[in-house]
Amino acid sequence: MRRREFLKAGALGLTLPTIGGAWPYGGDNPLRVGLIGTGWYGKADLLRLIQVSPVEVVSLCDVDQKLLAEAAEIVASRQASKKTPRTYADYRKMLAEKDLDIVLIATPDHWHCLPMIAAVEAGADVYVQKPISVDIAEGQAMLAAARKHKRVVQVGTQRRSTPHLIEARDRFVKEGKLGTVGMVEIYCYYHMRNRGNPPDTNPPEHLDWEMWTGPAPMRPYNPIAHPRGWRAFMEYGNGIVGDMCIHMLDMVRWMLDLGWPTRVSSEGGILVQKEAKSNISDTQTATFEFGELPVVWTHRTYGQATDPKRFPWGATIYGDKGTLEASVMGYTFTPQGGEPIKKDVVYELDEYPEDKTEKDLEKHVAPAIRGHMRDFLANIASRGKPVADIEQGHISTASCILANMSMKLGRSLTWDPQAGRISHDDEANRLLARPYRAPWVHPTA
Repeated sequence: MRRREFLKAGALGLTLPTIGGAWPYGGDNPLRVGLIGTGWYGKADLLRLIQVSPVEVVSLCDVDQKLLAEAAEIVASRQASKKTPRTYADYRKMLAEKDLDIVLIATPDHWHCLPMIAAVEAGADVYVQKPISVDIAEGQAMLAAARKHKRVVQVGTQRRSTPHLIEARDRFVKEGKLGTVGMVEIYCYYHMRNRGNPPDTNPPEHLDWEMWTGPAPMRPYNPIAHPRGWRAFMEYGNGIVGDMCIHMLDMVRWMLDLGWPTRVSSEGGILVQKEAKSNISDTQTATFEFGELPVVWTHRTYGQATDPKRFPWGATIYGDKGTLEASVMGYTFTPQGGEPIKKDVVYELDEYPEDKTEKDLEKHVAPAIRGHMRDFLANIASRGKPVADIEQGHISTASCILANMSMKLGRSLTWDPQAGRISHDDEANRLLARPYRAPWVHPTA
């Protein structure tokens, strides 16, 4: 363990368990790590893990040979051993080695499920990016696999490990300073939907498009999709609701200690940007009902935010004693009739100078990822449930999928968490598992 990590743990009053005399962050027996999906967030997650623990990254996997080679070079320069990881084009071959303690999964969303289940079957603990799945049945199978094999699985909903958001929850929500919460608004007004319409082409030689597509429906290769643009297509994810709403919905569920929504409704579609090749909604509103508490999501990929002073992506929790606005960039708590209390995100660039020059790193998010990795490692040591345990990731993911299903069907959906089905709606239940493209087989719980 780095000295600064030890001092930071002590300052926070944390008690870190040991395994065979070694710190859970690696110690005398560094945990062996593999990464599946070496693109943007795969590297962001892995390099934050390296910062907080002397792990040994031994395996990398990607269907893009160019990204894979670049990642191997970066990892070799950043990990303590300076060793270059083994590289694989097929995650099944990597996991067949059965020599990994931790597997990180940062593929496009349609490739989260099968590698996660294979990783826990191979005996690894897993950090999987959000949303955990593209359909609800996948999430159910992932949760069942994690429990069956007794593996620790952390989901990349790192708002739960964001320092200023932890402070806001502890200082205002837990202390009752909001009073009775009657409504929550969550929202995103980033112009993040791809507006282009380039022609389909042949995939580049360094990309295995067949394997990249995997169980998803086969589309012709389009330069929008790879790298990083795949979120423009519903074949590979769940649109902006699956990408952005899940973070804020999960944050609110964590702050207010909410479980499953009882009913979900949504409306919207492609109302403005109709010339684009993208097939995700540019306008959508969804209401998640938690008993008497509505949590209302809105996104638009055009126009301005409803309030120019509001964070363009965040949550506003309304109570009868105060209002809390929270986002990745900070929080503002305004007591009824009082002055606002504000806190901005804290960067850690002096402690982690490599953040300053790392390509494409969201510097304001790096502290949250580090905190999420520390929590993951501590629970690997204790065999407990991490703050973003797979069950919590499944609830937030499935809730967002229900919103998209509601928009598609044109009606609200009532969820039965005990049965794992939508109540009294056979047509909707047929959408819980989408067809897999052969030869891939959809898992079952």
